[in-house]
Amino acid sequence: MTIKPLYDRVLIERVEEEEKTAGGIIIPDSAKEKPTKGKVIAVGNGVRADSGEIVPLAVKAGDTVLFAKWGGQEVKVDGKDLIIMKESDIIAVEEAA
Repeated sequence: MTIKPLYDRVLIERVEEEEKTAGGIIIPDSAKEKPTKGKVIAVGNGVRADSGEIVPLAVKAGDTVLFAKWGGQEVKVDGKDLIIMKESDIIAVEEAA
């Protein structure tokens, strides 16, 4: 099944964080927080401006993004946990150094 977000919505797959700290301590699953970093899987067409024109989103499929901890709606697609959120809930796009 494929999902195509509408308007200014973005479909994101969470990126798992490191399982141990810099000091080598392994973090158990029960103590881990949900990651706030993910990869954009699909984006909507954009948002309609007051002029009626469609303004495309700033993010695109394949981008790695940081998002609000409690942002979006979780969905399960083909056994994967994904998030659908508004583009405005995305805090930043990670760029290669």
